[in-house]
Amino acid sequence: MGTEPAPQHQIDGSGLRVAILRSEFNGEITAGLLDGAREVCRRAGVTVCDEFDAPGAFELPLFAQRLAAAGYDAVIALGAVIEGETDHYEHVAHTASEGLMRVMLDTGVPVAFGLLTVRDPAHARARSAPGPGNKGAEAAAAALISARALKVIGPR
Repeated sequence: MGTEPAPQHQIDGSGLRVAILRSEFNGEITAGLLDGAREVCRRAGVTVCDEFDAPGAFELPLFAQRLAAAGYDAVIALGAVIEGETDHYEHVAHTASEGLMRVMLDTGVPVAFGLLTVRDPAHARARSAPGPGNKGAEAAAAALISARALKVIGPR
């Protein structure tokens, strides 16, 4: 089993109601992640794809929890935490990561992890650029594949 996401043409998003949740902080980076996620949802034929903005990565878990409770089949959480001069980076990255996982486990709704946690801004730009390797696209693919599989498995 490889680490590459499934080819986009094999993902079936029909009948799915998906929320894309984007952190506004580091907006240049998260805009690229959003573009990648949108494209995957479009190609997969997602029936409903709504977009929401959170102020920053720290707020993503709360927004994801509300979106899961609102009946979305999947939430694609996008953000970028880039190391600065203080240890704030480590706290936000860890807390947001744990929070998103908790939402997924508590609600049974896939919450795709499109949160970049990098030390070098160049790495964030590379991972949010159009084309292969866009982590927003990879997160969207994971969300759609998970949502489809969970529908086959059955009710929560």
